[in-house]
Amino acid sequence: MTVKVGDTAPNFTLTSQTGESVSLGDFRGKTAVVLYFYPKDDTPGCTAEACAFRDSYQVFKDAGAEVIGVSSDSINDHKQFANKYNLPFVLLSDSSNKVRQLYGVPATLWILPGRVTYVIDKQGVVRHIFDSMLDFKAHVDQALLTLKGIPA
Repeated sequence: MTVKVGDTAPNFTLTSQTGESVSLGDFRGKTAVVLYFYPKDDTPGCTAEACAFRDSYQVFKDAGAEVIGVSSDSINDHKQFANKYNLPFVLLSDSSNKVRQLYGVPATLWILPGRVTYVIDKQGVVRHIFDSMLDFKAHVDQALLTLKGIPA
């Protein structure tokens, strides 16, 4: 399955870095969600991306959105990563890669998990998808541009 713009974002439940279960459906009707999939905690590119989301987190909140990061790293790895870089948003552990597969996030060179960001409106509809392994900051910029164009 590959999620496309205009689709209803598939619901899922994963465990966060704090050990709590988080479901995408929990946000439906309440807030937009910027759901970003990334390869691995504490690697240069993923750290740059996470810190870019961190540095713009208040702008996302002001735009009515929550940021959620997803990778296959363990809950403990997520906790260390979030603490090390003061990440204010939720990181979810998709250790089996089921959610990554559910969304159709591609792998790079068939081995490295892809880096894809989905902007999901309050009704749960995917409004924008951005896929780039190397342009970390563009994930933040593209998400913010999309959120500005979504009616409240």
